[in-house]
Amino acid sequence: MTAYPLCEATRHKLRKISTASIATALFKRGLRNQFVQGVVPVAPKDDNMVGPAFTLRYIPAREDRNPITVFRNTDHPQRVAIETCPQGHVLVMDGRKDARAATAGSILITRLALRGAAGVVTDAGMRDADTIGKLEMPSYFAKASAPTNLTLHEAIEINCPISCGDAPVFPGDIMVGDKDGVMVIPAHLADEIAEDCTGMESFEDFVMEQVNAGAAIIGLYPATKEENLRNYEEWRSRTGR
Repeated sequence: MTAYPLCEATRHKLRKISTASIATALFKRGLRNQFVQGVVPVAPKDDNMVGPAFTLRYIPAREDRNPITVFRNTDHPQRVAIETCPQGHVLVMDGRKDARAATAGSILITRLALRGAAGVVTDAGMRDADTIGKLEMPSYFAKASAPTNLTLHEAIEINCPISCGDAPVFPGDIMVGDKDGVMVIPAHLADEIAEDCTGMESFEDFVMEQVNAGAAIIGLYPATKEENLRNYEEWRSRTGR
């Protein structure tokens, strides 16, 4: 698979763009299934989570393979993923949308944060959610869940294509998370999505200002009246947007 490194200019733009705008921009390109369903912030953060995906896949646990002693193995995939996720990347875990058990807890997620990860996403549970939520690094999960991952999950493969909340995630895809949830941007589209959404959000800020001033939506959103297009250009000149 071709690598598309995330440039800092694009990362900076995506930090300011909502997942809603990204969803619309991807929809215009025919991509309808890029929102990670059923996932919310462990604790809301002011800044967006942005980073390339580094993935971990879980399968259903089989009891004879997953006693508590497997954590002593130095090559256990869950532990290895924590120690090898590159700086600035987002660890994305496929927990099969089964939050009856955790996919990680506060000790591992704290280690991930201290290693410089940009965030973590799982479509299953996390234990010690209160502690994880207090970290500066953004974290997303389905819900808090106390049982250890070994109860239901076996970490089986690192940095492979996965499903997370029914969204396809390929290693290197760009993950963007805000207070609504998490979008997955195919890596080759990241630069143009960031550019398009920057203009889109400028226009939506103008529209919101007009709506708060009493303007009607028809002809304004979308801007099908020339008057509104002129007003927008004047607004841009006045605000520097």
